[in-house]
Amino acid sequence: MSLSDSKNILVCVDAEQFLSNDTFNQACATALKQDAKLFITTIVDPKPYAPMSRFDSKIVERAGQQASETLQMYKQKAEKKGISDPETILDVGTPQVRITRHIAPNYNIDLIIAGETVGKRAERVLTGSISKGIAKRAACEVNIVKSTGEVVTKV
Repeated sequence: MSLSDSKNILVCVDAEQFLSNDTFNQACATALKQDAKLFITTIVDPKPYAPMSRFDSKIVERAGQQASETLQMYKQKAEKKGISDPETILDVGTPQVRITRHIAPNYNIDLIIAGETVGKRAERVLTGSISKGIAKRAACEVNIVKSTGEVVTKV
């Protein structure tokens, strides 16, 4: 499927660190150009919180609340850019798996846009880049926006 065929675009955001404006701007511009529906997602991965949950049983719940607030902020930004009715998706689990095996198929996503730096540096060392994991597993086109603003496409 080519970029011009995209009707359902998913942009991945991280609730704990703001992705580069280039990634979000790229997603919004593409959605507007293609007259596509924009979905904004973040995935709360409970694994990094496991050691702390012994001391704070509500830590994952708070992470979910923070993620929800982040999604609403991005939704408002998208609306200000002229995106009509952007939809937010909050999920829990391993980001690469939830995005490629659950969200993309359930929402008929045909283009995923993710930032190169999504995820924590220590986590990337252990599990690899989340964006690269999405690109490797996705059945649809994936655009990875590098920190330089360059877009790398995996079809």
